[in-house]
Amino acid sequence: MDALALEAKGAKSESAGASAPPKPRPKPPQKAKRIVYFEVEILDIKTREKLLLLDKVEPTSTILDIKSLFHKSNAQWYPARQSLCLDPKGKPLRDEDILQELPVGTTATFYFRDLGAQIAWGTVFLIECIGPLVIYLLFYFRLPLIYAPKYEFTASRHLVVHIACVCHSFHYGKRILETLFVHRFSHGTMPFRNIFKNCSYYWCSAAWMAYYINHPLYTPPYYGESQVKAALGIFLFCQLGSFSIHMALRNLKLSGCKTKKIPYPTKNPFTWIFALVSCPNYTYELGSWLGFTLMTQYDGLGQRKASQLPEGVQTVSHTANNVYIILRHCKSYLTKTEGQNTGE
Repeated sequence: MDALALEAKGAKSESAGASAPPKPRPKPPQKAKRIVYFEVEILDIKTREKLLLLDKVEPTSTILDIKSLFHKSNAQWYPARQSLCLDPKGKPLRDEDILQELPVGTTATFYFRDLGAQIAWGTVFLIECIGPLVIYLLFYFRLPLIYAPKYEFTASRHLVVHIACVCHSFHYGKRILETLFVHRFSHGTMPFRNIFKNCSYYWCSAAWMAYYINHPLYTPPYYGESQVKAALGIFLFCQLGSFSIHMALRNLKLSGCKTKKIPYPTKNPFTWIFALVSCPNYTYELGSWLGFTLMTQYDGLGQRKASQLPEGVQTVSHTANNVYIILRHCKSYLTKTEGQNTGE
């Protein structure tokens, strides 16, 4: 009996061993990938003086990473103040460019240019818009030293003057709120020295225009109330259109992202103009100032041309400035379209 039991037990163990799957062989350990580090040399673009030599820079580092490393050794040159390029006469490299994707060897030479003190674009927009808002109100309330002493702190008897003040304040108040809550800037900063040029344009235009509209001798437009209502309708329509376009552009760009997408019409009727115009926000801006100009037309004796000049000049100057910006946007859109057509 014992022999039979042992034989049966052996047969069971053999059958169990035959049915069990073979154990997988352990994989050989993978060899660690060899990382080729870069050596980065930064030279002054004018003097060719060596400013910094970075050793063992990872190939996946971006230009912004290199700028940050350069800033650690040169505290006065923060990243926004730096411009790096591969050739002294070449274009500046973008912050998102990756080191290993640039046409350089393992030893890369960059040329550094100091862009000067920088200021955030959001701050620039706020200063540009707060100035005209405050300046116009100074003329509207007729503070001392602006008009004759007998007109100090007096109010105009014409309704269109008060409507113009509300429209002007609404326009720049809207721009301030859009700067704070709507706009997403592709470029973080601009040279600080440019703020004086930008602000002088907006501030002086507002003062010149406000002086005539709020002048004690101001008289309403030639066609009276009907002209004011029609022009006010144009102004409000374009202001709403401008806001709609800004919201549509905001939705195309993620926060902190510098990539711009090509805008197209949406369900909002104010965006249908995208099918005809590349930058309809500037089209609506021009329409707003055209409506404002028609609404505030001065019909004083022998002074109509002189008083209409500020609003007209501001409308023309806004048009010229906007055309310049539109051409830059169109160039950017064309570049993106070519890239999409070529599969880039």
